[in-house]
Amino acid sequence: MGRVAKGVSCSVVGCDKQAIRSLSTEKVSSAGLKVGERRRSYLCKEHYKEYKKKTKKEKMAEKWRYRG
Repeated sequence: MGRVAKGVSCSVVGCDKQAIRSLSTEKVSSAGLKVGERRRSYLCKEHYKEYKKKTKKEKMAEKWRYRG
């Protein structure tokens, strides 16, 4: 049983909602979200949606790069 299933809160500064996803802090901070200095970052539903929107172009470029 992981931390998300146990009910950890969102790692974004100023948010106290329950997390639904766990991502590396490096990826989350590169997307522009302000998180703490932990190894993993936990995101609530709203912040995960924001993370997906901000990284959409990067993911698409990565997909095109390895398309053979």
